[in-house]
Amino acid sequence: MSQRTAPLDGIRVLDLTRVLAGPWCTQNLADLGAEVIKIERPGAGDDTRGWGPPYLRDQQGNDTTEAAYYASANRNKFSVTVDMATPEGASVIRKLAQESDILVENFKVGGLAKYGLDYASLKAANPALIYCSVTGFGQTGPYASRPGYDFMIQAMGGLMSITGERDGLPGGGPQKAGVAVADLMTGMYATVGILAALNERHRSGLGQHIDMSLLDCQVAMLANQNMNYLASGAAPSRAGNAHQNLVPYQVFAASDGHLIVAVGNDGQFKNYCRVLGMPALAMDERYRSNSQRVINRASLIPLLTEIMLQRSRDTWLAELEDAGVPAGPINSLDQVYENPQVQAREMKISLEHPTAGVAPFVANPIRLSETPVSYRMAPPLLGEHTEQVLRDVLGMSDADIQALKV
Repeated sequence: MSQRTAPLDGIRVLDLTRVLAGPWCTQNLADLGAEVIKIERPGAGDDTRGWGPPYLRDQQGNDTTEAAYYASANRNKFSVTVDMATPEGASVIRKLAQESDILVENFKVGGLAKYGLDYASLKAANPALIYCSVTGFGQTGPYASRPGYDFMIQAMGGLMSITGERDGLPGGGPQKAGVAVADLMTGMYATVGILAALNERHRSGLGQHIDMSLLDCQVAMLANQNMNYLASGAAPSRAGNAHQNLVPYQVFAASDGHLIVAVGNDGQFKNYCRVLGMPALAMDERYRSNSQRVINRASLIPLLTEIMLQRSRDTWLAELEDAGVPAGPINSLDQVYENPQVQAREMKISLEHPTAGVAPFVANPIRLSETPVSYRMAPPLLGEHTEQVLRDVLGMSDADIQALKV
């Protein structure tokens, strides 16, 4: 039997994105085997190249010019510097689009039309092209022309209304997530949409336009909180580290630190109460079922809090694990990468980098048994592959490539 190739082997992606949402999507496609050509501005490139410190470090421990932020979302890509603002540069990008299966862009609505790089223009020359637009608010609606940034989208889309400590408590008030979740979730939804369109193209032979909005994705990702509101008519409020629908499912202080206890069903609550030395709590009518525990949260949590303070974090974690009660420590990132499970899953990888030597990166969490994710290249230097791509994909001569650079 012949060896199976990567899932997206033979698929070419033209990447006109920068910052995070778009690059996160195209890195997913690249990890799955697609050839991703990242178009960047000559002399500047992706905005995140300068979003440091920190920067990747060389073998002597000195900073390179490659920001860690940029490196998080751009591996397995070819970097081509072309100025689309010039007729010659726009023409090159249009030709690359004709040779591509997928184009991903995150320019403002209508911003690429003046270069002939909008979907309608490119579809005429390549009807099979799958064209994904990533914007703050989508291609339609009263906000379509507005710029959109993750922080403001987290606020507008409701996430900050349910994230943070409860009002009236120390530290209370709205809080954003610790990473750009609106960007990341949009990148993931865009990946799903592109793969769906690619599969449909096998039947129709035709591409289509995919309209991805950060605000849409932020609203959609609120999941059960959306339905809590839609079902009840009452907007959920911030609950700190507690769960809106499960009790107890929150942070508890131990005698020497903090831990998470995540009781997901009534059986686990019985086991939890047994570990606490309070089995009668599980039989109390106020706490026997999760729905009753949610209603009577205010009387139950103080009881649990007092007991949890009596022993050390690691003692609780060991006993809760033995009892089958989900619990875990609150790790800093250095502790995350020291965790034996994270190490066993090989979530930290190393790649050869042109200026940093061997540099650390984070593995893709998709585990395919027969056609695994591949790590072929570190995030590219600015324009590292310009000549290679223009020569190999478009057949341009050295003279034509040099003329384009002028």
